[in-house]
Amino acid sequence: MPLSTSSNFARPDDAFRAIVEAHRGLTEEQSADFDAALVLILANHIGDIDVLREAIGLAKRRMIDGQQQQ
Repeated sequence: MPLSTSSNFARPDDAFRAIVEAHRGLTEEQSADFDAALVLILANHIGDIDVLREAIGLAKRRMIDGQQQQ
């Protein structure tokens, strides 16, 4: 299964809003813990180590590119 990088949500804004709302009221530490838990849950749902590795690489590249633009 290849990594899908286009939106698979019928309403992507709703998905974004749900994630933002889940962070509401959390401390910075709780928010980081929540993100880590969510990543692990979704990684398990994917269940494909090659896709997970591709996603990790893409996320790292995006972070590096974002830092270089600042």
